[in-house]
Amino acid sequence: MGELFRSEEMTLAQLFLQSEAAYCCVSELGELGMVQFRDLNPDVNVFQRKFVNEVRRCEEMDRKLRFVEKEIKKAAIPMVDTGENPEVPFPRDMIDLEATFEKLENELKEINTNQEALKKNFLELTELKHILHRTQQFFDEVVQNHKHSMEDPNLLEESSALMEGSEGGRGAPLRLGFVAGVISRERIPTFERMLWRVCRGNVFLRKAEIEDPLEDPTTGDQVHKSVFIIFFQGDQLKNRVKKICEGFRASLYPCPETPQERKEMLAGVNSRIDDLQMVLNQTEDHRQRVLQAASKTMRVWFIKVRKMKAIYHTLNLCNIDVTQKCLIAEVWCPVSDLDSIQFALRRGTERSGSTVPSILNRMQTKQTPPTFNKTNKFTSGFQNIVDAYGIGNYREINPAPYTIITFPFLFAVMFGDMGHGVLMTCAALYLVIRESRLLSQKSDNEIFNMVFAGRYIVLLMGIFSIYTGIIYNDCFSKSLNMFGSGWSVRPMFETLDGNAVLQLDPAVPGVFNGPYPLGIDPIWNVATNKLTFLNSFKMKMSVILGVIHMLFGVSLSLFNHLYFKKPLNIFLGFIPEIVFMSSLFGYLVLLVFYKWTAYDAFTSREAPSLLIHFINMCLFNYNDPTNKPLYRGQMGIQVLLVLIALACVPCMLIVKTMVLRRQHLWKKHLGTQKFGGVRVGNGPTEDEAGIMDHDQLSQHSEEGDEVSHEFNFGDVAVHQAIHTIEYCLGCISNTASYLRLWALSLAHAQLSEVLWSMVMHLGLSSRSGGGFFGLSIIFSAFATLTVAILLVMEGLSAFLHALRLHWVEFQNKFYSGQGFKFVPFSFESILEGRFDE
Repeated sequence: MGELFRSEEMTLAQLFLQSEAAYCCVSELGELGMVQFRDLNPDVNVFQRKFVNEVRRCEEMDRKLRFVEKEIKKAAIPMVDTGENPEVPFPRDMIDLEATFEKLENELKEINTNQEALKKNFLELTELKHILHRTQQFFDEVVQNHKHSMEDPNLLEESSALMEGSEGGRGAPLRLGFVAGVISRERIPTFERMLWRVCRGNVFLRKAEIEDPLEDPTTGDQVHKSVFIIFFQGDQLKNRVKKICEGFRASLYPCPETPQERKEMLAGVNSRIDDLQMVLNQTEDHRQRVLQAASKTMRVWFIKVRKMKAIYHTLNLCNIDVTQKCLIAEVWCPVSDLDSIQFALRRGTERSGSTVPSILNRMQTKQTPPTFNKTNKFTSGFQNIVDAYGIGNYREINPAPYTIITFPFLFAVMFGDMGHGVLMTCAALYLVIRESRLLSQKSDNEIFNMVFAGRYIVLLMGIFSIYTGIIYNDCFSKSLNMFGSGWSVRPMFETLDGNAVLQLDPAVPGVFNGPYPLGIDPIWNVATNKLTFLNSFKMKMSVILGVIHMLFGVSLSLFNHLYFKKPLNIFLGFIPEIVFMSSLFGYLVLLVFYKWTAYDAFTSREAPSLLIHFINMCLFNYNDPTNKPLYRGQMGIQVLLVLIALACVPCMLIVKTMVLRRQHLWKKHLGTQKFGGVRVGNGPTEDEAGIMDHDQLSQHSEEGDEVSHEFNFGDVAVHQAIHTIEYCLGCISNTASYLRLWALSLAHAQLSEVLWSMVMHLGLSSRSGGGFFGLSIIFSAFATLTVAILLVMEGLSAFLHALRLHWVEFQNKFYSGQGFKFVPFSFESILEGRFDE
């Protein structure tokens, strides 16, 4: 069980791998996921390492697979995920994989090129078909106009010129040329203005929209286009018109002048379009078959390539022996998993066919090992809460096991409601019971994935909320009268009729029959002084829970000092801290319990104020006639406790600094004598390290190199002063910070009560026949607001405040969180970011 409360014991090990077996051994270690490789070539450029060519080949294969995946997604073909975890292919299989991917990529590129060319041709023929059709319609309209305008010589002249295109009306030869084409519909207005301005109105434009959108062969988008025909006279205007068409990216097509030629060309175009459509359909079917076949193995191919790339990248971290026959690697690994690692190396050696076994050699080092906390699906959520504050130092006390209980409990103190707790528990139970099915679905919703990852946290928060709801006797702002109220009212009908408010005195016999067996008496739900009573109860409860929580955090620091063998921190750190907090705030908690037990219904009116008592205690003011003492000898005990607390401050502030200086001078004198008058600095001594914080130690043990350390009295004194002041003031501010338990609990209860009285009460107050239908509508609104406001918003608020109480008020008493995380070489972690999208 020791590993649960501290991080795993780690060791630095050397691996000697034969060149032919290194690939398979690293593959087995990646499947195991229990070793973190160190880079033994930090000064070598990545392009100059031994296996850089293999990494490039893997990246090229990965690029080809991403190209195929993009084509599959574009075709809306689902990729098959069987959950298979294929073995890493041997290095000799890389050639076959490269050939397969090369063939697939070239085939798809060829299909895409042919398909794009066919679609481009199909688009041109389609546009030409529309041009011929629209042009014929236009000339037919001109013919009709010619027949109906024989009386008008000007219109007749214009119609004849447009029809014949070669003769004028009155003897002067008039030759009109024309061009026909297709242009994007949105460019038509600008196109018309440009033609008018450049040609000075000497052109005649007719246009018609193409109803059906056309597919752009390059992008695949649907575009709307229009057919146009432009008449002009002379080559100069012809050149201008063509240049304008080029500038507006209009497609020009040849159009015959005679109707017969246009008709024959249209028939030929329609025939070619039909043939092209058939070829396009066959090409698309072939492309679909190729992509569907690839989609069945895409995931397996991705896994194989990513694993190979990860192995070669890891091999680049190793050193090559001078004989070129052995690779040397250094890894961090848990001591408890050394047998599994050696077994994995044996499997890798056997798989490669090598006869020389791989060697694992443990090393002695001064380097700080990484922090590794083993978790399961239940504890991982709580460990993530702790790690979000900071990764713990190596072998430091891990707050996660205690957070499993304290975090849901403090949340429930602020969220205490039976009904809301049941709803939260049911939602979390659904996620827990169906976790395997929900995991297989791999949702893309980030919020859902975050809640699902913390499903066990939500489950415990719901269960604890049910418990605190029972203690508060609060269920959707209503109390449950399970055992019968301890208060009773004798038959006083006349008194009750004439007084809306009745005052119950617990000192009167027969009115109060004893306390409620479990939780708050339900009669308080209808009392006018309900808030006064609950505020006093919850405020004292918050202080009690806060002081106990902080004392527990300070107590945990003792186990850190004992484990790291720091006696100076125990006598001049832990003991003054625990005495200081206990003598002041621990005494305040005892006063709360004493007041609860020492006064009853008859003497409660004479009970003094604890807040005034505590202020007078710190100010040594015992002449206050309005606040009577709680017990005999109170003045002497309180004066002694304050003096003890004040005496703890110089112990932490001055004595510890002077002892450090004394130790340093003694070590310096000893070192001078031992080495013949030459001072040898080899880092902090064991006693010095015993009182230094982890951030100071990290400066001396970074990367495992011993560095010289000169004792700086000013720095140590300032650091100790900051720590002492922060702790002493923190005891006051942190205790006050726990009052958020009372404040949020009050806010939650009041919001619940307002929601009931403002919404649900409207439906329940109706006595008519249609009240049931109104109640159903009002209940749906009540349920929606309850979930949205009280469960989601209030739950998130209580979660954040519980998080702050653990990070600031609890963990800063013993947890520094300045380590670095153990990141093992694991195929699972490499692949999960790619396939859980």
